[in-house]
Amino acid sequence: MSHLAPGPSPYPVAPQPVAAAPAWAAPVRARSGGSVFAIVGIVIGGLVGLLVVAYLALALGASVLVIGSILAFVPLAGVLLAVRWVDRWEPEPRGALWFAFLWGAAVSVAIALIVDLGVELAVAYSQPGGATDEFVRTVVQAPIVEETAKGLGVLLIYTFARWQFDGPLDGLVYAAVVAAGFAFTENIIYFGSSLIEGGAESLGATFVIRGIFSPFAHVLFTACTGLAIGLGARRGGGGGVIGWFFLGLAGAIALHALWNGSLGFGEDAIGLYVTVQVPIFVAAILLTLYLRREEVRVTRRRLAEYAGAGWFSHAEVELLATPAGRRQAKAWARMQAPPRTALMKRLIADATHLAFIRQRIATGQGGALAAADEQALLASIVAERHALLG
Repeated sequence: MSHLAPGPSPYPVAPQPVAAAPAWAAPVRARSGGSVFAIVGIVIGGLVGLLVVAYLALALGASVLVIGSILAFVPLAGVLLAVRWVDRWEPEPRGALWFAFLWGAAVSVAIALIVDLGVELAVAYSQPGGATDEFVRTVVQAPIVEETAKGLGVLLIYTFARWQFDGPLDGLVYAAVVAAGFAFTENIIYFGSSLIEGGAESLGATFVIRGIFSPFAHVLFTACTGLAIGLGARRGGGGGVIGWFFLGLAGAIALHALWNGSLGFGEDAIGLYVTVQVPIFVAAILLTLYLRREEVRVTRRRLAEYAGAGWFSHAEVELLATPAGRRQAKAWARMQAPPRTALMKRLIADATHLAFIRQRIATGQGGALAAADEQALLASIVAERHALLG
């Protein structure tokens, strides 16, 4: 366990002996690289986003763009609420999530549009008057280009914020946010095109298909890539993650192609939707629930190890590492005068992060930076417990 001395105990549990303040064995190094990456990425994504908005305004018209954007917010809100629920146990940094969204909504879309334009120009040059085969465009080109563009965003987050990847669920969260951003912009294009070409009736049909029946489609596709990167991170990280990335990308492309082919070219689209796509969605839900339970299990086991070293009591582990315990702890914090809910949430978040830091150290993946992070988190937890007692 940690070489640091145990800290004082908190709030509604039996007190422990209070030890002296920890004596640090080494200076704590700040994790500045992830913040720089998030800031630079958000700025670049925002600039590309402005270019995409300008392109859509020219292609669709300002009024149609506004209508399409409003309608696209409906499925986007549903997806992001689901992602927020999945990410509640160990929330990812907001900067990284904003980068993920902008990468999907702007950079991935820009890549797809540029490739699409390039293919059209190549076909027009080689076959004057010809056009890209619709099947090839929908079932081959779109899955390969779009999933590669989205997957690169998740891979970039892993590359520049490795310590944010504790396992498959983190990869799923980042992939889902990237995919939600991409689907948002793509929905604007589809909704706007439907309104221009077929009026309100066509727009309504497109909204039902994309906004109600399949709002999670892109999330399901890109989740394959995110899950694979998360698995690679858990199994040691390093260059081996590239192999996991391509494995997940292959699954994402295959699933995307199956989805597009069944909807666009199947003889019984509704039957295929019920028998193929719905089971895939249900399987994804079950997998997500399993991964969430796994996060709870890891948190509880690793914090119990800290309890064995004297940092927590076993009752505190139940408060910090179980859903029921967290509700109890937050309820206690709300009843204090003044309320200490925000401080309690910060303590819970730090304890959870500490558990996953310990998981990386215990599995030989942490290195010196993980040990420094452990020290910093233990110091924060000591301070937060003092503040809660005050």
